[in-house]
Order: sequence, then structure tokens, then C-alpha cells
Amino acid sequence: MNPRVSIIMGSTSDLPIMEKAAKILDEFEIPFEINALSAHRTPQQAMDFARGAYDRGIRVVIAGAGGAAHLPGVIAALTPIPVIGVPIKASISLDGWDSLLSIVQMPPGIPVATVGIDGAMNAGILAAQILATGDEGVLEKVKKFKAGLEMKIVKANEELKSVKFKYKTN
Repeated sequence: MNPRVSIIMGSTSDLPIMEKAAKILDEFEIPFEINALSAHRTPQQAMDFARGAYDRGIRVVIAGAGGAAHLPGVIAALTPIPVIGVPIKASISLDGWDSLLSIVQMPPGIPVATVGIDGAMNAGILAAQILATGDEGVLEKVKKFKAGLEMKIVKANEELKSVKFKYKTN
């Protein structure tokens, strides 16, 4: 089984956030890999990874980074495949805002799809949706997942009917 998605992060301290993307990809039965890769500490490895990702079968990269958060942009500059950036609220960050702005403010020609701070779950879902455009099996799993989200709200509204307040009208 070869990976179709690569989850990368600046350091393993980001794993508690990034594993949320891994759990979603597991749920959708999409093969993936997880690696630590630093734009600053391992620039040559980052460059080699980005330039070789497509040839290895990777079709989407999910890149998490905190602080200055250069990893997603560096990878996007060097690969033709979609990169999803996950800004991480790291111990060195300004509540994650520095990471968010570093990832979302890419120059023209170097897009990075960016999810919210610590939004690795949404990054995993977005990666699945990207793959679903060319894979009926993944598309059906995404549809089922979305239907499940709808059912959670339908169920929640049913439960809310039993909540009683003096002036509640429904």
C-alpha cells in the first residue's frame, strides 16, 4: 500500500494536533504517511521531499507548522500537488496567529489551502475531498461522512425538544 497523502510537521511536538488528520484519513481508508520535516532544520530533506512527492504517488500534502510556519509554503513552492497548511498554536507562537498569517499570506503563484489554527481534522477532510474528485470510493466515504454530520444535528434537535424552559416555544 503506497501513501496518497503525506502529513508532515515541523517537529513531533506537533503530533497531538496532526494526528487528527491521520484519524480522518484512517476513517476514509486513505493510505498516508507521517513525517517530521523542518523548513529550517532540514531544508535539503524538505526540498527533496517536495520535489519527489508526486513521483512517489503523493497527491496531497498536509503540512502543519507553528511559529513562523514556513514549512507549508516551502513545500508548496517546490511541488505541483496541493498543499494544505495547518497553523499550529505552538509554545513559541502568538496564540497561533503568527502561524496562521505565515501560511495564509503566500505570494501569488504559491497557493497553500489553509485551515484554522489547530484544524488538522479539517485538513484531513479537505485532503479526502480533493482525492474524491478522481476516486469514486473516496467520494462515497466523504458523502457518508457528511451525511453523518447532518444526522448529528438532526439528533441534537430531537434531544433539544426535551429541554424545558418556562418561555421556550419549541
